[in-house]
Amino acid sequence: MPAFRRMLGAGLAATAALAALTACGPDNSSDQAGGGGADKPAATTPATAAPTGAAPTGKPGATGTAKPGGTAKPSGTGKPSGGASDEPEGFCDAAPLPAGQKWIYPVKGTSTTTLVYKDTKTACGVNDVVFEPTGADKTAPFAPAVKGHLNSVMVPSKDVNLADLVKHISECLADPTSSKGFYPCSGGDYKVAIDSSGKVVELTERAHS
Repeated sequence: MPAFRRMLGAGLAATAALAALTACGPDNSSDQAGGGGADKPAATTPATAAPTGAAPTGKPGATGTAKPGGTAKPSGTGKPSGGASDEPEGFCDAAPLPAGQKWIYPVKGTSTTTLVYKDTKTACGVNDVVFEPTGADKTAPFAPAVKGHLNSVMVPSKDVNLADLVKHISECLADPTSSKGFYPCSGGDYKVAIDSSGKVVELTERAHS
């Protein structure tokens, strides 16, 4: 009887051990499954970090596309060529004159023997090129048979002798806007023709609008 009990006790102990092993298996596997589940979130965390990491990588691409836009700015430096639109408008160039002729501006001191004048330079005008007096006074004697031509937009052109030519010049120097003198004043610039001896042979007033 005692031997039977020992055998029964040993059998029960073996059964209990087997049951314990079986019970540990599911627990371990559930722990491993739980651990694997814990690992999965860790795996998903890098996956979520990857999109955030993708955003920075997208920014260089964006800045790369911005750079071409920035390279378009140099074409904006074409604005100086668009500064061509800033160039002077109006009439800026005068037709060339024959040799011995030029545009001058008579000044005080002109008499029936001597023309006192300034050379001129061109400037842009709204209706026509403008001649502006420049430099020091110059002189040139009148030829005995000098021809004078007065022009105005107010009255017809008039050919005059030397005395009337000098009278008109003197009146217009005193009042450049005068229209009541010998002949209406017209801007003050004249086209002069000087011969090879340096004498004034013709003086033509320019009509200004």
